[in-house]
Amino acid sequence: MQSAELTPRVWERIRAARDGAVCLCCGSWTQGEAAALRLYGSMIAVPGTQHVVAQIGQSLDGRVATESGDAADVSGPDGLAHLHRMRALVDAVIVGVKTALHDDPRLNVRLVSGRSPARVVIDPQGRLPNTARLFAEDGVRRIVIQAVDTERPPGVEVIRLPRGSWIEPGAIVRALRGLGLHHLMVEGGGITIARFMEADLLTRLHVTISPLLIGAGPQGLTTRPVARLSQARRPETQVYGLGSDVLFDCRLGASSVAHLWPHTLSTAALQGS
Repeated sequence: MQSAELTPRVWERIRAARDGAVCLCCGSWTQGEAAALRLYGSMIAVPGTQHVVAQIGQSLDGRVATESGDAADVSGPDGLAHLHRMRALVDAVIVGVKTALHDDPRLNVRLVSGRSPARVVIDPQGRLPNTARLFAEDGVRRIVIQAVDTERPPGVEVIRLPRGSWIEPGAIVRALRGLGLHHLMVEGGGITIARFMEADLLTRLHVTISPLLIGAGPQGLTTRPVARLSQARRPETQVYGLGSDVLFDCRLGASSVAHLWPHTLSTAALQGS
């Protein structure tokens, strides 16, 4: 397991790389800083290329909340900071309507420095009230994907897409690309993430695990079961220690992404290696 050290200079370099101002292959870094550059560098892709990632935080026993729905402290402080860093590095963050109804998330960047992404909610039947916090006017794009004519607050962009049992994930990605949003993060819930993964749209999946045992409650990811372990997905995975949480960075077999970062940092760039 690698220990990712998110020093202020590392985060500033990553943010500058996200804006196209610098590269990530130069400089002198400690082993921990280099690990952080690899981790967050994987979020930076060539402008205009499709890059869809997902992030979910869960307990040791794979739960995302208690049976009563309490999910406030599933992730530790470092896991939450990681989530906000992820938000700061994408064009838009996506949630399903169940997550929006239950958690009423703001989906902005508060715990780290960085800009907030566009907020997207998938609400096929128009169930989310217009008073939801993610619809609040704060200068960030707000988008709702629905299959009905529900009226939305001024400034909220509405994408109408047909649905069967659900709105097809590929149609969602294409519609957002048409709005200039290419680097996307599916943040929740577990069913929404699973649908994007089963549609082979995810390039990466981040699973953060916090050291607590809940015992019962909703599971994190609920994917189609397999009959034999030989049929299970076995993504290429890197493991990072984030302090309060452990992160599994899973590279999935979605469409290739042209990254602006090197897969490995040169030995000369490491101090004390």
